[in-house]
Amino acid sequence: MKLRTLALASAALIGLAGTVSAESLSIGDWQSPTHIVSVEGTTHWMKAVEEATGGEITFEHFPAEQAAKANALLDAVKNGILDAALIGPSYHSELMPLNSVIGLPGLYGSATEGTEALQAMFEDGPLRDEFTAQGVVPIFAFVLPPYQVLAKARLGAPADWEGLDIRTSGATQGLTARSLGAVGISLPGPEIYTAVERGRLDGILFPLASVPAYKLNEVVSHISTNGAFGGYSFVVVVSQSVWDGLSDEAKTAMIDAGKEAAMNVAKAQDDSIGTLLEEWKAAGVDTYELTDEELSAVNTALEEVSADWLARIGGGSDAAQTVLDGFKPMNMN
Repeated sequence: MKLRTLALASAALIGLAGTVSAESLSIGDWQSPTHIVSVEGTTHWMKAVEEATGGEITFEHFPAEQAAKANALLDAVKNGILDAALIGPSYHSELMPLNSVIGLPGLYGSATEGTEALQAMFEDGPLRDEFTAQGVVPIFAFVLPPYQVLAKARLGAPADWEGLDIRTSGATQGLTARSLGAVGISLPGPEIYTAVERGRLDGILFPLASVPAYKLNEVVSHISTNGAFGGYSFVVVVSQSVWDGLSDEAKTAMIDAGKEAAMNVAKAQDDSIGTLLEEWKAAGVDTYELTDEELSAVNTALEEVSADWLARIGGGSDAAQTVLDGFKPMNMN
């Protein structure tokens, strides 16, 4: 692998970019270094790779959008600005429409379940193919816990959602909001707090394990605990050209460490939720379970979302059906 200089355009990197040794890979990340996804996922993986390769592979980590904005990280890897990155496929639905499947409601019941299914589908098949077509190699993938609804009022059956502005993540989750009678509003994570505080949003669809990173529990009074309003996936990728220059031993170490890191961050997220709920409840937040009647009404309203996704986003293709079928064993609807 050639000695390269990081051509990082972001002003935040002035003074940080420089010549990187042949063994050092630059990796961009849009999560903060303290976010559970970074601590138990990306950073956990980097450390494992460095240890497994005995220093053959090291990393220059640029978290919190220091190298590029979340929606520009894929281009940064494709254009050689970065060697690797943590990618949120929902930011690139026009290039990777089938990967938006993860936003469908009821696909999985925990981050661990969803990650197991997603990792299996990334070994071979349409989801992996969408990444390789972009000139990047997917190393490992994982999901956030099922999205819950956070709001200033208790939201249960679809009648409670009618006409509300609900923050969603990506076009697929927007279908969920619409099916419940709400309006899906797409906003980046850092903008949600202010939007709720100022009344721009009536509610948020969000994974509970990620709430502390954005302090959203401070601006809502009700948080559901047993909904499944969609999900979100992350994929760590390496540039194809960089990958081709690595030794077979280094490649194996990166893949093996990725398998372990994926399940580690999934379990860490699942395990964190119980403690978070206790803290929020103690602070006066209503952490509630949807009743059986509410769940039934919600699930009935959401029955057509998967079919809608298959037709609108998947184009009714065999590949889209294959992706959807990959989650069917654990589908909760």
